[in-house]
Amino acid sequence: MARLFFLVDGFNLYHALDAVPRYRKYKWISLTKLAGCYALKKDSIVGVEYFTTLALWDPNKAARHRVFIKAQESEGVTVVYGQFKRKQRRCRLCGGMSATFEEKQTDVNLALRLFQLAVLDRFDAAVIISGDTDLIPAVKAVQATFPGKRVGVVIPIGRASEDLKKHTDFHHRMKEIHLASSRLPYAVNLRDGTVLTCPSTWA
Repeated sequence: MARLFFLVDGFNLYHALDAVPRYRKYKWISLTKLAGCYALKKDSIVGVEYFTTLALWDPNKAARHRVFIKAQESEGVTVVYGQFKRKQRRCRLCGGMSATFEEKQTDVNLALRLFQLAVLDRFDAAVIISGDTDLIPAVKAVQATFPGKRVGVVIPIGRASEDLKKHTDFHHRMKEIHLASSRLPYAVNLRDGTVLTCPSTWA
C-alpha cells in the first residue's frame, strides 16, 4: 500500500477549466474526490493540499473563491495561500500603462511543501495537479534526495506539459469523466449548519 499526498495548483487547474465553456461547471469540484480518481484501491490518500491566492481587488470573485475554499476545508483539504502583487503593465498597442495583478508565491509554496513533506516522510508518492514547469526543479530535488519516493503529475484537462511529465516518475491524464464524478453537490452542508451553494456563474 502506498501513501499518496496530493498537491493542487489551484489557479493552474482553475484556468484550465475556465478556458473551455463546457468545463466551467466543474469549478465546483471536490478536490478529495478528484484525487481519488488517481489512486489505486490499495493506496491510501494521506493528504490533499490546495495552493491558491484570493483576488481581493474583486469582491465577487473573492466571495466565490471563499465559498469554494470552505467547501474544500469541510472535506479535510488544507489550504495554503500565496498573494497577488500589483504591477504596472504597458499596452503593446497604445503604449499606455495600466494596473494589473500577478500571482506570486503559489509555485514556490507548492515546491517547498513538496520537499518538506518528503523530509518528514509524509508520503511514498506525491501527486501534483498542475502543468507548471516551474515545479520541475522541486521534483528533481525530491527524486535526487529521496530516491525511494516517487513524484507524479496530473496535467489539468485540455493542457499539455510534456517537459513536466518527462521529469516525473508517473503521470495521469485528467479526463472529463474524472471531473464529472468529482463535482460537489449543489448544496454543501457544514457541521455548524451553514449551507454552501454553488456560485450561480459556475452552475
